[in-house]
Amino acid sequence: MVVPPSTGGASSTSTTIRASPANGVPATNTRTKSGGPTFNSNGYHPPLNTSTVPLSARRAQPLDMSSVERRGQPLAARERRGPRAHALQEAPTFRPTEEEFKDPMEYMRKIAPEGRKYGIAKIIPPDTWNPGFAIDTEKFHFRTRRQELNSVEGGTRANLNYLDQLAKFHKQHGTNLNRFPSVDKRPLDLYKLKKAVETRGGFDKVCKLKKWAEIGRDLGYSGKIMSSLSTSLKNSYQKWLHPYEEYLRVAKPGVQQQLEFEYGGPLTPSPANSPMKKSLQHTPSSLHGDSPAMRASAALNASLKDSDENDKDTQMPEICRPISSSGFTAVNAGGFTPVNASPASFTAVNFSNGIKRESENGFTPPGHSAESPMDSTKNTPEYRPSGLSAAPLTNGHVPNHMKRQYSHDSHDRIPHKEGGSTDDCDGAGRRSKRLKKEAAPMVAGSHMTMFRPSTPRIAGGTESGKPGEKCEGCGKGDDATSLLLCDSCENGYHKYCLDPPIKSVPDYDWHCPRCLVGTGEFGFEEGGIYSLKQFQEKAHHFKESYFLPRLRFCPILNDNKPVTEDQVEQEFWRLVESLTETVEVEYGADIHSTTHGSGFPTIEKNPLDPYSTDPWNLNILPLHPESLFRHIKSDISGMTVPWLYVGMCFSTFCWHNEDHYTYSANYQHFGATKTWYGIPGEDAEKFENAMREAVPELFETQPDLLFQLVTLLPPEQLKKAGVRVYALDQRAGQFVVTFPQAYHAGFNHGFNFNEAVNFAPPDWQPYGELGVQRSQEYRRPPCFSNDELLLTAAARDTTIKTAKWLAPALERLRDRELEERQNFVTKHKEPNDHYCKIDEPSVESGPHCELTFIRDDEDVPEAEYQCTFCKAYSYLSRFQCMKSSKILCLLHAGTYECCESSEEHRLTGLDHALRYRFTDDALCNVVQKVRDRANMPEVWASKLEKALEEDARPQLKTLRSLLSEGERIPYELPQLASLKQFVERCNDWVEEATNYITRKQQNRRKNEKAWRKGNSAKAAEMEERDRELRKIENIEKLLADADEISFDCPEITTLRDRAKDIERFREDARTALLNPRLHSTQEIEALADAGKGFNVDVPEVEELDKVVQQMKWNDQARERRGQFQTLQDVGDFVQQGIDLAIPDLNEHLVYFKDQKQQGELWEAKAKELMAVEAVHYQQLEALSGQASALPVTPETLAAVDGILTKQREAHKQIVSLYERSKDPDLRMRPTYKSVRDVMEALADLNSKPTGTIDLEKEQKKHEDWMRKGKKLFGKANAPLHILHIHMQGVEYRNSKCFDLQDRPREPVEPASREQTPEEAESPDLSSSTRDVFCICRHPEAGMMIECELCREWYHSRCLKIARGKLKEDDKYTCPICDWRVKIPRDASRPKLEELQQWQSEISTLPFQPEEESCLANIVNTAQDFRDYMRPYTNPMVSTHLELDKQRFYLRKIEGADILLAYETNFFRQALHKYAPVAPEPPPVLENSLSTRKPRPTKQQKLMAQLGVENPDDLPQHLRTKQHSFTKRKSSEPHVKQPLPLQPAPSGRSDTPLSRPHSTSTGAPPLPNISLAQHPDQHAPPFGYDPHFSMSSPNQDSPTFTSPHSFMQDQNSLSSDFGPHSPRAPGLDPPLYTGSAFGPNEHVDSPMLNQYGSSQGGTMDDSLFAALTNQDVDGLESSHASEALHDSLVASTNAHGEAEEEADLERDAEGSRLTDTSLD
Repeated sequence: MVVPPSTGGASSTSTTIRASPANGVPATNTRTKSGGPTFNSNGYHPPLNTSTVPLSARRAQPLDMSSVERRGQPLAARERRGPRAHALQEAPTFRPTEEEFKDPMEYMRKIAPEGRKYGIAKIIPPDTWNPGFAIDTEKFHFRTRRQELNSVEGGTRANLNYLDQLAKFHKQHGTNLNRFPSVDKRPLDLYKLKKAVETRGGFDKVCKLKKWAEIGRDLGYSGKIMSSLSTSLKNSYQKWLHPYEEYLRVAKPGVQQQLEFEYGGPLTPSPANSPMKKSLQHTPSSLHGDSPAMRASAALNASLKDSDENDKDTQMPEICRPISSSGFTAVNAGGFTPVNASPASFTAVNFSNGIKRESENGFTPPGHSAESPMDSTKNTPEYRPSGLSAAPLTNGHVPNHMKRQYSHDSHDRIPHKEGGSTDDCDGAGRRSKRLKKEAAPMVAGSHMTMFRPSTPRIAGGTESGKPGEKCEGCGKGDDATSLLLCDSCENGYHKYCLDPPIKSVPDYDWHCPRCLVGTGEFGFEEGGIYSLKQFQEKAHHFKESYFLPRLRFCPILNDNKPVTEDQVEQEFWRLVESLTETVEVEYGADIHSTTHGSGFPTIEKNPLDPYSTDPWNLNILPLHPESLFRHIKSDISGMTVPWLYVGMCFSTFCWHNEDHYTYSANYQHFGATKTWYGIPGEDAEKFENAMREAVPELFETQPDLLFQLVTLLPPEQLKKAGVRVYALDQRAGQFVVTFPQAYHAGFNHGFNFNEAVNFAPPDWQPYGELGVQRSQEYRRPPCFSNDELLLTAAARDTTIKTAKWLAPALERLRDRELEERQNFVTKHKEPNDHYCKIDEPSVESGPHCELTFIRDDEDVPEAEYQCTFCKAYSYLSRFQCMKSSKILCLLHAGTYECCESSEEHRLTGLDHALRYRFTDDALCNVVQKVRDRANMPEVWASKLEKALEEDARPQLKTLRSLLSEGERIPYELPQLASLKQFVERCNDWVEEATNYITRKQQNRRKNEKAWRKGNSAKAAEMEERDRELRKIENIEKLLADADEISFDCPEITTLRDRAKDIERFREDARTALLNPRLHSTQEIEALADAGKGFNVDVPEVEELDKVVQQMKWNDQARERRGQFQTLQDVGDFVQQGIDLAIPDLNEHLVYFKDQKQQGELWEAKAKELMAVEAVHYQQLEALSGQASALPVTPETLAAVDGILTKQREAHKQIVSLYERSKDPDLRMRPTYKSVRDVMEALADLNSKPTGTIDLEKEQKKHEDWMRKGKKLFGKANAPLHILHIHMQGVEYRNSKCFDLQDRPREPVEPASREQTPEEAESPDLSSSTRDVFCICRHPEAGMMIECELCREWYHSRCLKIARGKLKEDDKYTCPICDWRVKIPRDASRPKLEELQQWQSEISTLPFQPEEESCLANIVNTAQDFRDYMRPYTNPMVSTHLELDKQRFYLRKIEGADILLAYETNFFRQALHKYAPVAPEPPPVLENSLSTRKPRPTKQQKLMAQLGVENPDDLPQHLRTKQHSFTKRKSSEPHVKQPLPLQPAPSGRSDTPLSRPHSTSTGAPPLPNISLAQHPDQHAPPFGYDPHFSMSSPNQDSPTFTSPHSFMQDQNSLSSDFGPHSPRAPGLDPPLYTGSAFGPNEHVDSPMLNQYGSSQGGTMDDSLFAALTNQDVDGLESSHASEALHDSLVASTNAHGEAEEEADLERDAEGSRLTDTSLD
């Protein structure tokens, strides 16, 4: 290729800078004409596609995100200031607020009017919006495309292509064009000369008009005009250009016809300009001799015959030798290579090609391998550009066999092997790739293969083969020795198939006509595979190496000045427009996010990331609810699925607009600036015309050049053509939006990472139709079916908002479809007019119509309804050829030769069918429904306008109906707000008028109580407002307002009638008030009610109402006479008469005043009698009799009758109980509980009925029996009801110890170590086989102790042994083996004989005791056990062999709560006899007392705490109340209500209780005894009883003899009760401040209620233990137990000093006995 040097002369150089794949060694070379040294600089690259490792399996170092520019970081680039290159105006930049940024579609609607003016716009998100980068940079690998900057510029590429073809032409004719002809010592640019001559009409016209001097001035030779300038230019043109131009005139039509044949149709949008014939099916061998192709071939071959006559001096020696210093080197050598040429297709004239024809030197050009990227994706022969030939070593560099066979959309296409397919892509356009459902997912690194339209270059071809394997003329591959290969495209031709034939191999390079004419194809070569880290290093190294020599030194910074964005932009366009300097860069473009991942977080990989669902996420944006793409049924890669772009400095994307003219959004995740250039959609046609005018040569063979994204044109040149061009700079974290039909291009300033996707708001739809039409004109397959999208949207989205834009689109679709159908029917009937099914489905087709009509509404893959010719989707109707299975749209149905049938037969034949989805009517119905939906707002508006125009006072009902209808329309209606406001005003009027129309007030005081609530000020305000509303003037005002509002409704007429009725009423009222006596009460009341029904304050109504009230009072007074009335009723009635202004002399008023006075006197007397302590029942009886004739208070009368009734009922009960207590049959006597309840009920009476004293004596007798039982069990100080509870516990424990099933066994180990059960828990006794231990005969629990003698295990709790007092290695002897070891007992154990004697006294009791059944069970169980033990207690048969049994039964007897004295003494003596442990025998046991130390009284505690020895020294409020006892006779009534005992606090005291024996870890395994509710509802009273004693001779717990003895020695005090005890932090004062009670006081103790039955119903074991001196759970006793104990002690002190001294002596004696036994 020959290119004029940039500086002229032979010394000029051509520079090539590559940023291409290398092996890791920097390689930048600068070549000189003399083959001088090289200079490499272009950074690191991996080898070109040498690895078979898939991209998904590759791993690399991660990208350091801190090393790239990111938004908000220090590395982020700043906005550019000042003018930019080409004086371009800046496109707008929008900065939405956070609120505006929430909805992208809404924001697009807002900025679209402004953005369309520029074609592009920049959006800077709010600072708070900053999504992370979601790609794994270790795994991310991608393949790049190689871009030579001056090759993408249209004018430069056209210039280079022309010079390359010119050199081939002259080379083929034996003339080497080794340098440009020189004019005025400057090289002549032949391409510019050619263009200058061409614009002036051609060579002949220029010669005729003598325009050569003018051309010279245009070429820049005006500075110094030589006399021979015109001659020089004419000679140069005539020698170098004119032969080639004449050849092109003859050969170009034939080559154009051949290209159209291979393409399957015309290359131009308009078929009229095509040189093709109507038939598209001819093969190359069948072309006529006079065809343009044949004429071109003949002209070319004829010129070969005269090759020997050419200038022989210019021929080069046919030997290989180094480059000559005088040889001419094309500027693009090793750089740009056209597709139809070898990498160095131009060979300098002064040196040889080095390789001739294969017949001369044996060299055979290598063909493409099976993996060649140029193999057809469908195993069909495909046009291969001539540049794919293997070129020899030319111009001093090794040719690259990989041509630019890929266009801008080829990045993700892979070369397939022979037999492979690429169904994943259509290859026609940059974003026409559809991910089909049946296709397997694309693996990472896959690339689409096709670089140009998807139709095969050789239409109808079915065979595949390598170039040169067969003759392109005859299509045969035989006679290989006669094949002549083109030196450019390597296609073969038989020498005898050429016209005229060639007998010998040409002496020079031979090129076929198509290579000489040129096809203009161009694409980007594949680059290397990189990770982001590797590509960043390459990009940074390239930019640094390139700009380093061009940087200026800054003396201030002492370093080179940094590269500015303006410098990068200027340098970019300089390189693009340079002919002599080639810079190659790489660009990672169109990387599928489905296989490589998206830079945004996705819901699949990052479900928790909020940005994964953000509407501005480019994975979400295309499917926004308002985006039309959501109606597309499948994903479209690059359109609905984002593509990724990784750029470096100078990498570029050429002029293009989006497929289907859609919007696009591009987001830069990080990196250097990306500069954009945009052209408004309005100037799209101007831009296309400017491109065609600038490079017409490229558009001749590539009419769809602008679809290929491979051509740039400088903005300055476009502006000269009248095209508006704008620019902007995109930086990290910013969006760039392109608008419909807007062309845009740009380049990168350095390493960056962008992501882009398309979206389609509703306003895009008209542009989408234009885009589909444009694609059909250029036979480019669309990305989706626009018709399918519209019909899917109509079916899915039924909103009016959608219908607004959808209805016009569907109407255009309907009109177009119906027109195409009508045109097809016309063509179908043209040969023979007839009836067919398409006219009327019910009519059978005529005899001449065999075309099949099929209604098919099934969804099929898009490929099955894509037109074979124009590639458009025929969604609604398609013409199908049954023979070839080809699909055609209605425009090309029949005219396109889908088979060998004639056109007439194709339109009417049997083997063809017309498939349609909708009938005409159905399609019209679908469109009409959408149109009706879209017209709903307008229809409603017309109804409203009609209603307002027809009547000046429109009906409110009509307006309400229109308002309701409008509110149901989901669309913004401009008139709705004003209508609603008007209707609401009318409704307010109607609501107010209704208050005066209806009889009942609806919106006023509905509830008088509610009206009166609240504070007085608010009530007064509401009353005042209500008074204002009730004014009669309001009605007139409402009627005036209705006339002002100007509307009509029934309420207006009704209100007018109401105004007239009010006026008539006022006249009638005034007449009645003149003399009310002439009318009855009912008549006056009816008249007043009529006035109240008007709901206004009529003055006469109040006067009428007053008269009515007075008349009613008199009527009621007459009725009340003779009726019983309460004192309150009479008083109220009298007051009512006074309020109604009844005269004082009114006879009824005088009468009722007298009745009121007498009732008040009765009331005072009754209260006086009931207030005295000794009620006089005779006087109460008299008052009760008088109450029937007087108005009295019901409460007072009820109180009098209640006292009398209680007195009578109590007397009856007492007499009945006393008589029943004398019944000989015990079972007929009353129960003690019933007697106690009756006696407690007497406390409410202030007197005792007759017989009460006798019943009290019987009760005392029964209670003496109970006290005897308490003393037997050692519970003398406990309340009476505790006896039954304690006996129930004794019964349960005896049942375990006296269990006859519990037999002797061998010693066993405890099976487990369970937690000691609390007293409230019941031990698990469900297993009958579980072993029992200890004296309690329960399973093991808590800490267990083993006796070293008998090997029996004991509960430490039962023996009161603490964990810390017994070590593991200590030996322990149980109380059974050693009688000296005392068994801790909390209560005394009565003898069986004592219980039997106590039981025998039951028959003498006056009442049935509650304890009877429990006592019987205790006695019977013990007696049965004693009977069972008789054989074992016989001294005559007792031997040492029964030692274990004796220990076993003694253990059971000791565990029981009653004493079997004989058996106990027997076993103890026997054990001492056979296994003595103690030195002396055990003493005889006569009784079993409690081992617990007595608790101090409350008074003793206080004295110890305060350090007081004398009780009189205590503070007054802590002293015990002194009681005085005065006896009275039984006949004397009680005159004083007994004082209740103050309750103890419910909480547990902080004061611990002394526990000298309890240090074990758990409680003994006692059952959770669920006690039945005590029958008492109140605790029994502690009445004065001279025979009652709180102590007994057998009391087991000695008490303190006196406070002085207790405080005798402070040093000897127990730590539990000492004043300095750490366990006594402080006493609870409320516990000791209760009132005391005396012996004559009836005590209703709340404490007894608490532990009785009225509150709890069940007494827990803790409470039971506190009341019975038991320490069950090892916790301190509560204040309640202390209070109860102290209360009982206090009552004991009240029995007299003599008995108290005797009791204390007995207690002291018991204490000494206990201490002795413990010692």
